[in-house]
Amino acid sequence: MQKITKICCIGAGYVGGPTMSVIANQCPEIEVTVVDINQNRIDQWNDENLDNLPIYEPGLKEIVAETRGKNLFFSTEVDKAIDEAQLIFISVNTPTKTYGKGKGQAADLKYIELCARNIARVAKDDKIVVEKSTLPVRTAGAIKSILQNTGNGVNFEILSNPEFLAEGTAINDLLNADRVLIGGDETPSGQEAKDALSAIYLQWLPKERVLQTNVWSSELSKLVANAFLAQRVSSINSISALCEKTDANIAEVSRAIGFDSRIGSKFLNSSVGFGGSCFQKDILNLVYIARSFGLPEVADYWEQVIIMNDYQKKRFAENIITTLYNTVSGKKIVFYGWAFKKDTNDTRESAAIYVADALLDEQAEIVVYDPKVPAERVYADLDYLNTRSPEENRRLLKVVNDPSEAVEDAHAVAVLTEWDEFKTYDWKAIYDKMLKPAFVFDGRRLLDKEEMETLGFDYYKIGQS
Repeated sequence: MQKITKICCIGAGYVGGPTMSVIANQCPEIEVTVVDINQNRIDQWNDENLDNLPIYEPGLKEIVAETRGKNLFFSTEVDKAIDEAQLIFISVNTPTKTYGKGKGQAADLKYIELCARNIARVAKDDKIVVEKSTLPVRTAGAIKSILQNTGNGVNFEILSNPEFLAEGTAINDLLNADRVLIGGDETPSGQEAKDALSAIYLQWLPKERVLQTNVWSSELSKLVANAFLAQRVSSINSISALCEKTDANIAEVSRAIGFDSRIGSKFLNSSVGFGGSCFQKDILNLVYIARSFGLPEVADYWEQVIIMNDYQKKRFAENIITTLYNTVSGKKIVFYGWAFKKDTNDTRESAAIYVADALLDEQAEIVVYDPKVPAERVYADLDYLNTRSPEENRRLLKVVNDPSEAVEDAHAVAVLTEWDEFKTYDWKAIYDKMLKPAFVFDGRRLLDKEEMETLGFDYYKIGQS
């Protein structure tokens, strides 16, 4: 089996940066280089002030501090890193297509193909190429075809090694992974490549957690895992709507069904909806694959998970409008939280974006506070929707750095991210600063209903009447 001493990762984003940092930290004998054509992103990874890393993730900056400059390097010299590496991870973006066949559902693989062609052009000796990005089934075959037909007589082995990270706990998910999945060809050389990659993870994980499969199973498992998790969120959120129309409490329902060992308690917390870079994209990809293979019933089943998630966000926004006497025009509504979940600065597909969009359409005046998301990210998220001009977005929505300042003369507070610090606020002082009646719409079930009502708030907790 080939012993790996040099690794290259193409793509310094959410998956590549943290994953390679942990590998470098756990395998000091391996030189790990993370490359990206985005100079600004690489500069952030190399910044002496570790608080300026492009990704906020608990535990990440400590690992980068231990390894950067020793056996972990961040660079824009893509060709040099490819040439020197024995094993190359591809960890570039695979957004949902916005054009042509599969628009709105299929993954856009143009960046993957560009990487493959660049590897083929540069490589002068045998390489193991690893899919790390979330990709549709059969992508490994496409990569292999490109490499074999455009390379310099070099032998390539293609592996699928999907990531199963949850943002906010990514470092722990890497260090204490439930499983690492490695898919490859069932040939002698394919097995050797799988064993070489397995040996890296086995330096800190027990053997039973490193699973080897064929490529198809590995690629599909990633999509299915996210689809099942998202399905649980949408399922419990659908019941939260029923609870609000009855005297049931979604927390009590979740607890009751979670005690069933066949169901379990995880991912049964009702909320304003799931977000992040993976769930929606992967389900849409699964829907597209099912339709392309002539399985419309399968596609319709999984598409309903997305429909229910969109409904939950819309329902939350409509409840704010209805409760505030059927108009929010000119009313100041404070958003506590913009990130899609706590302990991350990632805002992709955050519920806050879509709730804000619905309220801005009604001419609400929104003030946003999030401890980790900067103003430019908030405005970029809204501008990307292209439902209003950038000028109007900035006129109607303001971003502040002080949660206390945000609530001055506000009509309502909407809790959109479950940041722990929100539970520690002086809510009596917040109440005193707001216009009366003062409303709180808790989209994350973060606060205590009885306490909030005792303080004087008109308090609405998702999943309770």
